[in-house]
Amino acid sequence: MADVTVVGICGSLREGSVTRVALGRALEAADRSGANAELLDLREYDLPPFDPDRERDVAGDAEALAARLRSADAVILGSPMYHGSYASPLKTALDYCGFEEFEETTVGLLAVSGGAFPVTALEHLRSVCRSLNAWVIPHQAAVANSNSALEDGSFADPSLEDRIATLGRQTVQYAAIEPDPDSFESDQNVGAAGK
Repeated sequence: MADVTVVGICGSLREGSVTRVALGRALEAADRSGANAELLDLREYDLPPFDPDRERDVAGDAEALAARLRSADAVILGSPMYHGSYASPLKTALDYCGFEEFEETTVGLLAVSGGAFPVTALEHLRSVCRSLNAWVIPHQAAVANSNSALEDGSFADPSLEDRIATLGRQTVQYAAIEPDPDSFESDQNVGAAGK
């Protein structure tokens, strides 16, 4: 598995982000599974609001981000849940991408919530990935009650830590899967060419 590259995109801009910690744990598990794992922290990218009339190569770091995704065998998307969905920094990043970056790419999903389980954020991310013809692994990780999830930098619940690690391992395990057929959503997604 040493030739497998897994990148994780953190959709949280918060300094003390539980999403970033959880994504880091998933990427560590991917690394232990033999992959080359890397965090793409959106705080380090200049991504202006998506404008379909602006070419990607003149939209800050959008082309650089898309290039990193194109070179990956698998992607883990991590986001806090805001207002029942995933965060706008991740939405902007995904809007700059299309089939070239995600088609037939294995994707793992992770979402974090300050309250109840972030189910709708995971559902929304899964739908977006399906529309880009990505293959989203069935296993997903959800961190609820994030304010009490960590103790001294580690997850208080060992079973949650294991679920997050499983996400990283399975992302590597299924990185070379060949999905078939295309999803219905992809046929309707005229904006997925990337800009």
